[in-house]
Amino acid sequence: MRPLRYSINVTLDGCCDHRAMIADEALHRHAAENLANADALLFGRVTYEMMEAGWRPVAQTGVRPEWMPELGLIDEYEFVVQPRLAGHGPTLFAGLSKYVDLKLVSRLELGSGAVALRYEPIRNQPQ
Repeated sequence: MRPLRYSINVTLDGCCDHRAMIADEALHRHAAENLANADALLFGRVTYEMMEAGWRPVAQTGVRPEWMPELGLIDEYEFVVQPRLAGHGPTLFAGLSKYVDLKLVSRLELGSGAVALRYEPIRNQPQ
């Protein structure tokens, strides 16, 4: 089984509102490669509702994505950091109740200046 990867676009100031992102061909190609290599996809409510018309029916589970970092279910985190300051919007992991320490395992620079940073959680660390 492939690792469970949490992947999200985020601005330099932490905004994760999809309307604040810079969409270019390299970003779309990177996202398409991630999708093509995935065994399954989990979306937050907003993203799911935006995309549901284009997807076939999928199984429902009782795991909500915002709980996953705290449950230790994620094997990899990918943050596609956009070269933009939004100054507004929702931020990543607001309200997280404990630290999740990460180790950088790869980085990929995209044509727009965005950088895809992939991390693995450091397991068994004191909180």
